[in-house]
Amino acid sequence: MIRLLLLAITMTTAAPAQVDLWDLPPLRYSDTAAKDPLTTLAQDWQSGKNKFRGTTELTRLKEILAALRVPESSQVLVFSRTSKQNGLIHPANPRALYFSRDCYCGFVPGGMMEVIIQDRQLGPIFYLIDLKITNQIPTIERDTSDCLSCHGTGRTENVPGVLVRSVFPDEHGNALLSFGSGLVMHDTPIAQRWGGYYVTGDIALPHLGNRTYTDARSAEPAASDGKDLTEKIDVTKYPCATSDIVALIVLEHQCQANNLLTAAKMNYDRARFLSRSIDPDSDPDEGSAGRVAEQAAQRIVEWFLFQGEAALGDDGVSGSEAFQQQFRAAFPCAKHGDSLADFQLNSRIFKNRCSFMIYSEAFRSLPAAVKTRVIHKLKAVVDATKSDDAFPQIKLTERRRIATILRDTGVF
Repeated sequence: MIRLLLLAITMTTAAPAQVDLWDLPPLRYSDTAAKDPLTTLAQDWQSGKNKFRGTTELTRLKEILAALRVPESSQVLVFSRTSKQNGLIHPANPRALYFSRDCYCGFVPGGMMEVIIQDRQLGPIFYLIDLKITNQIPTIERDTSDCLSCHGTGRTENVPGVLVRSVFPDEHGNALLSFGSGLVMHDTPIAQRWGGYYVTGDIALPHLGNRTYTDARSAEPAASDGKDLTEKIDVTKYPCATSDIVALIVLEHQCQANNLLTAAKMNYDRARFLSRSIDPDSDPDEGSAGRVAEQAAQRIVEWFLFQGEAALGDDGVSGSEAFQQQFRAAFPCAKHGDSLADFQLNSRIFKNRCSFMIYSEAFRSLPAAVKTRVIHKLKAVVDATKSDDAFPQIKLTERRRIATILRDTGVF
């Protein structure tokens, strides 16, 4: 009995720590050098190929956003203390978020700049940039640990990813977690969104943004809007005086799309690797890897076609024209001018309900087995002669527009 007990103790203490999916072969995320656009940009600064000119925290931020092609007009501001830089964040000094289809940036005045950028092989890569030393080229540090404690969990499909949360902040920005919290996506009712965020623009529906909370009785949605934030914060610290409602709604759709694409690639690559390790002569796509690809493709298609999209209210939403114009300009158009980036903003976000993320690096780098299935399923929906399938809300005229856009822009 004593020998058995000692053996059990030895086996327990010697058990290896759990390794995250993304650090297992074949990906080896943390140990593999990234080749993303920020890595290239940093090398160009160091070599002198590109000269970095920013001399203040704000001008350095703006220069990096421009170099990464992330529009300043995408700015949304979150004042809840729900990030790595909690000590600097409060309602008078919110954290700014900016995004393009392949890049996400965070910035807190007085702190670090955070960047999540898509790498063709590895997926989202996390960086911290020091903007404060204004007489030097910015120092850029890749993070494979701290960021992933929040950005690599069940909230991001258990892969490195991105998320939008709604919490109930107190007057200091601390999240009152006893009131609850939740992820926000395109299917989240407006009444449950934007706790801890400033929201500029117009929407008739009540929501949780633009205010702090003291007790459970106040934790109810309320109507709130505004054109800018000049009365709430020092807007001179930021590129814009807004926290745009349209940008926020787009971001909430995009984050989950990005996570589903990353999870599809990582889970499929791992399943294929294991199948080949067990039986090198078999076709992985006839077995478990094929099942992973099929399930991933179905989830992607459902999300891309905005299944379950929450209602925006009878009056819809209105926000920054600058964001809408710059966002639309970033995507290709069909021959007759239609685009997946055309806004509707009345009953729904977009006029043509097929996700713009089909043009993203995350989609382009999907394994062929997944991508082929996604395109096949999309074709079946948009080329259908009746709208009596799983997407009855997308009528035939809209399906025809989507099909034309996808063909004219080279997706089909």
